[in-house]
Amino acid sequence: MRGVSMSLRQGLLALGSIIVGVLLIALLIRVGKIDWRLTLWQLRHASVGAVIKLVLLNVVLVYLSSEKWRSVDAALRHPSDSVPSRVASFAVTSSGMALGLVIPVQLGMTAVRTAGIYAHGRTLKRGTAGTLFEQSFDLLVVALLGITSGIVQHFRGGGIMWTTSAVATIALAILLTAPSIEIVRRLCIAWGNLPRPESRIGKIQQNLSRLHHSGVLNSALARRLLILSTARFAVTVLMAGQTAEAVGAPIPLWQIAASIPFVVIASVIAITPGGLGVNELTYAAALNVFGTPFSIGAQWALANRILGAASCFLVAAGAAGLLGIKRFAPISRKTSKTTGAL
Repeated sequence: MRGVSMSLRQGLLALGSIIVGVLLIALLIRVGKIDWRLTLWQLRHASVGAVIKLVLLNVVLVYLSSEKWRSVDAALRHPSDSVPSRVASFAVTSSGMALGLVIPVQLGMTAVRTAGIYAHGRTLKRGTAGTLFEQSFDLLVVALLGITSGIVQHFRGGGIMWTTSAVATIALAILLTAPSIEIVRRLCIAWGNLPRPESRIGKIQQNLSRLHHSGVLNSALARRLLILSTARFAVTVLMAGQTAEAVGAPIPLWQIAASIPFVVIASVIAITPGGLGVNELTYAAALNVFGTPFSIGAQWALANRILGAASCFLVAAGAAGLLGIKRFAPISRKTSKTTGAL
């Protein structure tokens, strides 16, 4: 009975979040004065070249995410654990990104990777903890560039100022990676050696001790993750630029780049599935702050959601098909040899 009650509650919460997302989209359409006919016309006549580039960039985005996870997994796994292939890692990551369009992004990626690593051992540590750790670097890059965007807006700067400041900020972060990891490592050691009371503080100390012995507090690994996360951000900007080009939205690329940190932060705290409505409103509002009219930003944000989701599901389907071919091809060859021998 209790399980049924909990399931009902979860179902109602999911339904409520979907309704909120739909209402936010309706609000965006109303406030942004979006012309549905124009949006549909733009999507039907979207630049084929831009759409192809969007899909290819999505492939690069998934590859970078997959490489980040594999880098962390290499530090977390036991020598006796098996290693998922690059194709399997790519397929799992692309599925997680696609699922993140339906449920919260972090939850979708974590759930799929945890299930995908099941056959390889240490499921929670390698799938859940590994994903959360590598994604923390995405949030770090977003936070740093969000501060950059805020400073640029405060001084009424433009594209050159934002780009220069962003490059300088990330370069400084990379230089500070080693000393920062050393500080965290020493704090983990200090906290881990203290008496552990039977309370929440004791659990925190235990987790810090596990973190210290996990192998992920490595400056070379942290630097690699930071660089890959920065590359992911750049690819995300280029993807958004391609959707703008596809529908003919006159939005400067630097304004999209400056707005993305706020969109990502909003998606992390959003209660709607995949940040539905929240992302679009944040995009339109942030772009408006940087100089793009709200109506243009809102129109593009809606098209960006549709084109981005389509490319994401297309890549996930292609990766799943490739993984299926790789797994079943050896079986087919063995069957053919057996049949031939008979």
